[in-house]
Formats: sequence, structure tokens, C-alpha cells
Amino acid sequence: MNKRIWTVDLTILTLGAACAVLAGMLAAVKPMLLVVVVPVLAVMGLLLFWNVKALRRRMAKLLHGSGEKAQSTFASLAMPVVVVSGGSIVWYNDAFSQDVLGGGDACLVPAGRVMPGLDEKKAAAKEGQPLRFGGRRWTVYGSRASADEALFVAYLVDDTVLKNRADEYLAARPAVLLIAVDTYDEVLKEMKDSDRARIAGEVDYALEQFVGQATGFLRRTSASRYVAVVEERYLSQIIAARFSILDTVRAIGDEQGTVTLSIGVGRGGETLREGMDMAAQALDMALGRGGDQAAVKTEDGFAFYGGVSRSVEKRSKVKSRIIASALKDLIEQCEEVFIMGHKRSDLDCVGAAVGMLRFCKMCKKSASVVVNRRQSFAANLIREFEKAGFGDDFISPEQAENAITKDTLLIIVDVHMPQMLESNQLYEMAANVVVIDHHRKGVGYIDNSVIFYHEPYASSASELVTELVQYAGGEKEDKMTPLEAQALLAGITLDTRNFALHTGVRTFEAAAYLRRMGAQTQEVKKLFCDTLESYTYKAKLVAAAQVYEGCAISVSDDVPADMMVVVPQAANDLLSISGVEASFVAVDTGSGINVSARSMGDVNVQVIMEQLGGGGHLTMAGAQLREATLKETKQRLMDIIHEYRENLGAEARGAKNRA
Repeated sequence: MNKRIWTVDLTILTLGAACAVLAGMLAAVKPMLLVVVVPVLAVMGLLLFWNVKALRRRMAKLLHGSGEKAQSTFASLAMPVVVVSGGSIVWYNDAFSQDVLGGGDACLVPAGRVMPGLDEKKAAAKEGQPLRFGGRRWTVYGSRASADEALFVAYLVDDTVLKNRADEYLAARPAVLLIAVDTYDEVLKEMKDSDRARIAGEVDYALEQFVGQATGFLRRTSASRYVAVVEERYLSQIIAARFSILDTVRAIGDEQGTVTLSIGVGRGGETLREGMDMAAQALDMALGRGGDQAAVKTEDGFAFYGGVSRSVEKRSKVKSRIIASALKDLIEQCEEVFIMGHKRSDLDCVGAAVGMLRFCKMCKKSASVVVNRRQSFAANLIREFEKAGFGDDFISPEQAENAITKDTLLIIVDVHMPQMLESNQLYEMAANVVVIDHHRKGVGYIDNSVIFYHEPYASSASELVTELVQYAGGEKEDKMTPLEAQALLAGITLDTRNFALHTGVRTFEAAAYLRRMGAQTQEVKKLFCDTLESYTYKAKLVAAAQVYEGCAISVSDDVPADMMVVVPQAANDLLSISGVEASFVAVDTGSGINVSARSMGDVNVQVIMEQLGGGGHLTMAGAQLREATLKETKQRLMDIIHEYRENLGAEARGAKNRA
């Protein structure tokens, strides 16, 4: 230790002597300068002497402490200790020399060269500064002797073993995967026994290879369900590959029918039971979003991967009968029923609400539809009911909020996200809630409902309600009226775009039933008629569109509040342009930005809208932005579309490489 201090002293004295020699040589050339040089040398000598003494005093005080009783010195500490001044090392103990320098010398060497990345402010923090150098891992703690002290003392804790074991512990944490074959009942059961066995074997083999590479284990729990456990280190690789098993299985059985998987992952659970519960929630989300995707549940929420294919229609109506029976019991037990949809309700929302109104009437229960008529896109339909003398069936959210009691049942249709409800306050006041929706499930959905009837395969909420009405029973005089049938048929027509998209066998069965109930297709067509003014605004939106990476984007700030119905209509019309796979129309409403998104099925607009805080379906979605400008919204849309395309491209390249 004394040797290192004397090294500092000697260095300072050497520099001082060199200055004196240079000054003497200058004076020899010009003797007249001796008058100046001598005082300067004297002052320099005094300063050097004072600095050396001061440095030694500070070092002595720092290393030995003060007081009558001597304290333990840093030199005797077993942990490495180093003193830094002006960014250079001025002292270190024997432990630092052996453990850090390997017996070498580093006096007056820049501290950053010996300890790369050292930051005195970070080291002075309570948690210290983690560093890696010399093949070891350290935590550096530091402090100054006083606020104005130039010397900085750093203590180095060698926690290589501890941190390596901690990393290994985290990397070895188990993650639970619940895997479901989406199309088992719809595809595999329709096959011959030999074909079903072959495809089931291929799925088993693909899953075994997938989990086997991760040194995990896989167990089949039923004909279409599996459970797997893998380590966190391998789950990170699986996520980085965006669950390539989805593409692998999707390629199985193309000739017989598409086979898809839904995967729920519980990540970061403190126990295996908690991980299992998280995986179950994630699988429920994956299935609720249409399947053919993976959902990862962590403490921070959900992350989704895949979801590029259309939902497979469920052909069984058993669930509809069960839901109708349970709903009938609930309605009979309550005093009154309110039926509510989403903000800026469309024909599907109001049509489904009207269908549930008929369901309640069949149960001999008083009910009302809660809707903001001024902001509804289905104003034409509501006026038809007013003309027919049923205007009192529609009430405002304020009226419902004043009339609701603890015995009131609230039925929510065509939406399952609280922030998108016509009246969030009414929902919070309701003691009993029922949800009926077909949109793909989003994070933050209504989770306190008595009945949550959610079927993402369905074309529309009106289709689901039409099936429920058929199982409501009731007397002949309570049967559905032609006007109500037309309302439901209009809802199906809107969401399927005239039965062109997202239709299945049950969609046409529902339409046939409504036709038998008296629905007139020409009357339904009239509900979609535009005024000349609205058609003009719609044409302006279409004309202002810009095509970006196969997506048409149109923004506007001159659409009046009473013409907002043209926004989704313009989005639909943009899809008729050659080369456009999806469309996005954003308008400034004065209180925020409304975005309407549509696609032909090749682009999942729900995934894109979710990044803007919205949601919806594979081919139909929307979002509302409160604190954003049109310019910012357009740029965000373009960025999200670009990222979406890149992810699809990466998945396609990965699938091609695996093939």
C-alpha cells in the first residue's frame, strides 16, 4: 500500500522537477527572466509540496479513519477496493490487485480501462452498478468521502456464481402450454378412420418434434387437447420464431381440410398451478379470437401470435340451446331488461338488440333497447320502428341510468369491451350482465358477466340472436314480426357484406328462418340507401385514399357528426379497388379520431386495430383515439401496417425454410 502511495508522490515530484528544469533552461537563454522564473518556481514548489501532503492526508484519513482508536483499513479487506481520482486509479488494495489485475499494476491507469463501463453515479446508487470484465461478474458500490471530495472509493463484489445461478434458475423456470386442435370436430371427425388416424398421427409427430427440441415433455389429455411444459430458455426461442408450429400443422391435411392449433401459454407463474391457470386463460383468449394462434399470458398481460386464417364454423347448435335456456331463466327471475350495444351502433348492433327485445317479449318480460339515436348508424332502422308505433321500445342511456335497479338484467350485444359500450356507467351500475358477441376476444373484455356467449365463428351478433330466438319458445302471438326479422337480416347483411364474407351454413340457415318470419329483402336493401349528401361525403373519402403496401388509407376532418355512417361505407367501397386487400378510414370527430377498418380476409384488421386500442374481427374492426391528430394517426397506421407485413413475411420465410 505504501509503495503505491509513494508511486503517486514520485510521479508528482517528477512532473514538478521537469517543470523546474524547463524553467531553468528558459532563464539561461534569457537571464532577465530569472526575476519571473524564481518566484514561479517557488510558488510551484510550495503548491507541489502542499498537494502531495494534502493527497497523503486524504488518503490516510480515507484508508485508516480518524479518532483515538484506529479503524480497520481498506488494505486488509478481503474484497477488492479501489480509489479513483479524476478518472484514474490512485490506490487499490491487495485483493483488487490479485482478483481484478491478476497481480499486475494499474496505478494512475484510467479506471475505465480496468473496469469498462464504470459509472460513478450508478455505482453510488443503492443497488450499485453491475459490470462484466475479466470473465467475471461484479457489482460495484461506491461513495465519496464527502460531497466535495475528489477521491471516489469503489468496492467490488464478485457475485459471478450467484448471478450465474440466478440466470440458470430463471432460464429453467417452467412454462405451461395448453394446445387444442381447433378443427378436430369439424374436419377430423368427418374423415374416414384411416385418414383421421393418419392426420392425427402427423399432428402428434409435429407436436412431439416441436416440444422435443425444447427438452420439454408433451402429454395428450384428450382426442384434441395436449399439455406441454418447457423451460423458459426454450420458450423465448419459440416466441422469437413466432410459434412456427402453427404453420407446420396448418400444412397438414390440406387435401382433406385445414388443421389448425390454438395454443395458450402460461409464462412467469410462481408455481406450476399458477402457470396452468395462466395457460388456461391464454387458451381461452386464443379460441375466443378465432383460433389458429398462440396467446401468451404473463403478469403484464397477453401477447398474440398467428391468427392469419378465418375461423372454422361450428356446426352444432347444442350450445345455442343451452344458452337460450339459461338466458330464459335469467330473464324470468329479473324485473326488467335493458339491452345495450356499442357506441355509434350499426345495423348489426341494433338488429341484435331488437332480436333480444323479441326474446324478452316471448318470456313475458318488460324490456327496452338503450341507444343514442343521434349517434347511431342505424337511424333508418330506428325510424322504421317509430313509424310502426314501437318508438317507446328505444330509450336513451340517461333514461336507463335513472331507471336501473339491482333487479335489472343488462344484456350487451355486439360488443364485449367495456370502453366501447354505449354507456359504461350503465354497465357499472348493473348487478347482472349477459354478453352476446361475435367479435374476436380482446384483452380487457367484460369478465363479470353471468352469461358470456361469445362465438367468433359467427358472421354477426344478429346471427347468434336469431338462433337464440328460435329456442325461446313462447306462444304464437309472441312470434317475431316481419319488421324485427328485417332488422336481424339487415344486421347479417351488413357484417357479411351481402353474404360475401365470413358466411357459413348456419348464416344461411338463420337468414332462411328470418325470411320465413316475413323479412323482405327489398325492404332490407332500403335500409342501406344513402342520401345524396352522404353519398358525396363517401365519394370524397374514397377519392382521398392513398394505397400503402396493399392497404388503402383515407383521412379527413370535414365529415359532419351526422354523416359518420359514411365512414364504414367508404371503407367497404375501397375494397372494390384492384390491389387493395384492406382499407382504413380515419376521420376527426372533434373529440377524437374514429378509425374504421375493413379487409377481404387476407389482412387481419383486428390485429392492426388492437395496436390503436381498438378491436373487432378478422375482416371488420375499428378504433377510437382520443389524443391524436389525423397526421399522427395516419403515420401510426402506416407504421403498424409495415410491421404487420414484415411479420407475415418473416413467418412465410420461416415456413418455406422449414418446408
